[in-house]
Amino acid sequence: MSKFQDYPLLALRGRVVFPNTTVNFDVGRMISLSAVKYAADGDSRIFVCAQKQSDKEEITDDDIFTSGTVVKLRQITRLPGNNLRLSVEGLFRATVRQLRKENGAFVATVEEIAPVHGDPSLEEAYFRTSKEILKEITSSDSRISKDGVASLDKCSDPDEFVNLAGHYLQIKVEQKQELLECPRTVERLKMTDKLLNDELEIMRLERKINSVVRQNIEKNQKEYYLREQLKAIHTELGDDGEERDELEEKIKAKGMSEEAENKCLKELSRMSRMQTSSPDYNVLRVYLDWMLDLPWGEQTQDTEKLSDAVKVLEADHYGLEKIKERITEYLAVLKRTGGMNAPILCFVGPPGVGKTSIASSVARALGRKFVRMSLGGVKDEAEVRGHRKTYVGAMPGRIISGMKKACSLNPVFLLDEIDKISSDLRGDPADALLEVLDPAQNSTFIDRYIEVPFDLSKVLFITTANSLDTIPAPLLDRMEIIELTGYTHEEKREIAKRYLIDRKRQANGLKSTELTISDGALDEIIEGYTMEAGVRSLERRIDAVCRKAAVKLSGGKAKKLSVTEKNLDSLLGARRYERGGKALKEDEVGAATGLAWTAVGGTTLTIEVSAMHGKGDVLLTGKLGDVMKESARAAISYIRTNSSQYGIDSSAFEKTDIHIHVPEGATPKDGPSAGITMATAILSAFTHKPVKKSIAMTGEITLRGKVLPIGGLKEKALAAHRIGIHDVIIPADNKKDLEEIPQSVRDSINFIEVTDVDAVFRNAILGI
Repeated sequence: MSKFQDYPLLALRGRVVFPNTTVNFDVGRMISLSAVKYAADGDSRIFVCAQKQSDKEEITDDDIFTSGTVVKLRQITRLPGNNLRLSVEGLFRATVRQLRKENGAFVATVEEIAPVHGDPSLEEAYFRTSKEILKEITSSDSRISKDGVASLDKCSDPDEFVNLAGHYLQIKVEQKQELLECPRTVERLKMTDKLLNDELEIMRLERKINSVVRQNIEKNQKEYYLREQLKAIHTELGDDGEERDELEEKIKAKGMSEEAENKCLKELSRMSRMQTSSPDYNVLRVYLDWMLDLPWGEQTQDTEKLSDAVKVLEADHYGLEKIKERITEYLAVLKRTGGMNAPILCFVGPPGVGKTSIASSVARALGRKFVRMSLGGVKDEAEVRGHRKTYVGAMPGRIISGMKKACSLNPVFLLDEIDKISSDLRGDPADALLEVLDPAQNSTFIDRYIEVPFDLSKVLFITTANSLDTIPAPLLDRMEIIELTGYTHEEKREIAKRYLIDRKRQANGLKSTELTISDGALDEIIEGYTMEAGVRSLERRIDAVCRKAAVKLSGGKAKKLSVTEKNLDSLLGARRYERGGKALKEDEVGAATGLAWTAVGGTTLTIEVSAMHGKGDVLLTGKLGDVMKESARAAISYIRTNSSQYGIDSSAFEKTDIHIHVPEGATPKDGPSAGITMATAILSAFTHKPVKKSIAMTGEITLRGKVLPIGGLKEKALAAHRIGIHDVIIPADNKKDLEEIPQSVRDSINFIEVTDVDAVFRNAILGI
């Protein structure tokens, strides 16, 4: 080891750690947790020192002793409340030479405190004297543990003996710190000798005091004796077992599994032997209450008629044919087989398309209870699996809590926003969900709190997500994906007329005769005041109209209000969006409109290219991802390779810098589907021929000019439809996906199918 070494620093309150010892303690402060993580990521060594004031929460370099011990992390155990329990082994003493803060933790540059030996005879004399005192201490009851006495007795090294004595002796922190800091071995032995003598004297005084105290019964002993007498009286009266008998009867009548029933009876037996004032008594009582509240043998009867279920789904939601079809299939199979492993459905789509509300409708259609569990921001595995009941404030996880709330073994259980879960030091919730969402395993799901298997196989789990990209692959493999795409203009209008307007009128205390919204006004709201895949913004705008109407009607100036295109701006202000949105306003050189898919639905993407005198450099701006950058380079390579075909001087690329920019730089963009759009804009910039304003495109490009298929065609087509695009270039291999696009959109857009980029250029660039 070098003279100086860097280690993360961990300050301890009321504790000094010595070399040659193994110590366990808990940490919970952020600066301490950061130091532990720093050490765990390195060689697991950490410098520990005592804090001068143990009650001080926020510490600086002036609040700690500069001498401490370098230890090795042997074990790290996670505890509730973001705390850690550490087991460390002391290695050597050291003193701080420099202190800094790094990654939220103190990092100390330390120098080892090497023992300074003096007169060997003097050291040996003190060493023998200390051992003799130790023998006298061990002859009587000592405050030093048996393990400590054994370790001290076997020790043959003076410095190690001092370290062990400092560890096991019950002395003040200041005394231990002084013993730790002292470099001279003989001085350390002298201090140890005095401390052992003090311990011997304390033992003599304790024996004297105990002989006097034994002659009297202390107050708490009297109370204990009286409580035992009272318990015996109740036993004679026969009234102490009423609660126990009642609980036992409930347990046996609950319909639990054999394992769960035996577990409850065992805990009941333990509880009956405890004092009611005991903390463990309350822990067991709460546990038994939880077990009795769970629906062990209770379940609802599913809807028998398929037609009734379909009616409910049709009444609650417009469209969503795939989901309605899947639920109908589930009911049909359930009716014929009498039972089946419930599927794990995952509704994927942009915000506002009705993923959460359709799950509630599914429960109503099936005649089942509905439970929702939000997974957004969940980082702790214990939130799914629960905590062991031995922990203070322990509770079951959210799954078991949801089952208690449902009061049924077969509810519809919604795991909302499953793509938003994450992990930290407390574990990965996705790992716990693997068992929950596996039909082959969830019949024996074990929550850490209840400690016995609980059957989840009859639960219809439904998950929702905006994107599949952040869901772990093993978890995704357990789910059946059902995509919910964005709504067309016509669908939004119909949803507003059927559901949203009536809902918001009622919410704002308006009658249908007091407020009417014309179809023209609805169209204007959809086109001019919203730009979304779902209907959430549309609902907010209708709510705003209702609030404005409530104000006008409450003033007494009018008895009813009819909202039309003409007076809409007086209620909602000026239009926020113009039809044509992000499409090109005119035929432009070096600019093309692409189509992209995002977590919130389809969108348009304007790509701009400038070719300027330079050295052949390529500049990419607009917060582009790696895949998109690769597509840009592939497009440039293809055009350079085939430059003569398009009348471009091959040397032009060596003298020209190419700047490719995608506006709205605050929004990250990635994916290969912008390849043909980039190629079109680049060729337009070099040939000075404009790109048609009325055309949009999507497709991946290869170095040989082939156009490869892409995903999310429906969402992209809807985005083009929203901004008034009439011509859309798509890969020929995506022809099969056109069936998913609503007929009204297909009728208004001319889809141009291409196999190579030359066909793209001919259709998109004027004069090619």
